[in-house]
Amino acid sequence: MTVQQLLVPAIMCLLFSVSSCSGQEKPATQENVSVSLDLDPMSNIQVADFIRHIHQDHDGHFWMGTNAFGIVYFNGENLAYFSSAEGFGGEQITGIAEDSNGHLWIATDQGVVKIDKPDESDQEMVFTNYNGTSLFDGHRFWSIYVDSEDIVWAGSATAVYQFDGEKWTPFEIPYPEAITGDFITAATSMAITEDESGHIWFSTMGFGAFKYNGRSFKQYTESDGLTSNTVDDILVAQNGHIWFGTRFGGVSRYDGEHFETFSQQNGRIGGNEVCAVFEDSQGNIWFSSEGYGVYRYDGTSLKNFRREQGLLVGAVQAIAEDSKGRIWVGGGGGLYRLEGESFINIIKDGPWD
Repeated sequence: MTVQQLLVPAIMCLLFSVSSCSGQEKPATQENVSVSLDLDPMSNIQVADFIRHIHQDHDGHFWMGTNAFGIVYFNGENLAYFSSAEGFGGEQITGIAEDSNGHLWIATDQGVVKIDKPDESDQEMVFTNYNGTSLFDGHRFWSIYVDSEDIVWAGSATAVYQFDGEKWTPFEIPYPEAITGDFITAATSMAITEDESGHIWFSTMGFGAFKYNGRSFKQYTESDGLTSNTVDDILVAQNGHIWFGTRFGGVSRYDGEHFETFSQQNGRIGGNEVCAVFEDSQGNIWFSSEGYGVYRYDGTSLKNFRREQGLLVGAVQAIAEDSKGRIWVGGGGGLYRLEGESFINIIKDGPWD
């Protein structure tokens, strides 16, 4: 198995060292590499052509996952891009989570990366890359989540793994059939989350969703009322309702007894592919709809935001809210922020404020 640790001094250069996750130290090497504050892998004005994830950390800094150019970091003043060329273990970012100590956990096409951010006493950013065939069978990852006990959960193409602070362990889910494939399979968890009772929820791309109560599992599928067994995202709302964004059936809301569906078939939304579901601080539910931007549901009515409202992203994959209560959206077409009832495009030069 392979674990790589890389030290990045305050954006400007990289200090490279490697150690084995088995505890055996490898000979350390150091290499200072100049890193531009604004690497331009896309050669255009967009932050990235495709934004998959948006996260504002505990310090108020932004992290944005791209589809092919690694992770983008904005510290309030400058943008920096980190991918394989800079020692960051991944090009495609499929999940971003943060633990109680402020460490960032990133799911990528090459494994999982832990980021230790600089603080006042330490001006170096540390990348720890967990990858390699012996660690995760060489599979790419599609999701990551840190639960209330700081256990890290990561969903790969074929399995879910737990990290307890020392080692990664496969977590067995009772899938109804054998799993085959290595890119996306019926067992792929695109989303992992926790409800108010401490139950862990896992999406799948063919078996619906599973809820784990610490002892046993309960599976939810189309036969229970779920709109589709291919689940892309799961949201636990403040009122305890569970929302499921699906690949082919729109979105379902589960109140603990019944499912309610918003789909193209029942005329409530335009497109059935829902990659992202999010709840803002006001209790509004936001979700994407392929080709139709995003919808905002206030508990009574839906409002659609798309091209006419300034959102030039058809394939939305990321919805987030910042510490100022502003809604951010990302996907194929770049990064956008809601101003009033219209979206504006946030490019490399901003406006960030």
